[in-house]
Amino acid sequence: MAAAAGGGGLVVCNSSHKLRLPNLGKAKMASDLAFVTSQFGGIKLSCTHLQLPNPIPSAPLTLPLRPVARRVCPFTGKKANKANKVSFSNHKTKKLQFVNLQYKKIWWEAGKRYVKLRLSTKALKTIEKNGLDAVAKKAGIDLRKE
Repeated sequence: MAAAAGGGGLVVCNSSHKLRLPNLGKAKMASDLAFVTSQFGGIKLSCTHLQLPNPIPSAPLTLPLRPVARRVCPFTGKKANKANKVSFSNHKTKKLQFVNLQYKKIWWEAGKRYVKLRLSTKALKTIEKNGLDAVAKKAGIDLRKE
């Protein structure tokens, strides 16, 4: 361990790390105790216990993206309808009429298991009438991967 007073402040050197401390005014060096004391009350920096933090990566902070479920039924293709909201004074403003989508667990006979689906109530009635395999085949949906 070595310490040198330069023009820009005090440099404390260890075998693997260099740390440049700001000019603290009346800094006293006590080489036999191996720590530096500043003029500010109680600030002591010990070179034997000094650990520099790992450098922070310069990559920008990215938040994990959560998938957004579209408001479209995969079986029937139903999606939101653009409509007018009409007030008493006959003032029209745009609004969306969304599909009645529900999360349902439906028994899949061919796979001998339940399949969790997000489908419209119209698709649910169609599945009850024609069966899950027929409706999924017509819509081009592979139930094995879900």
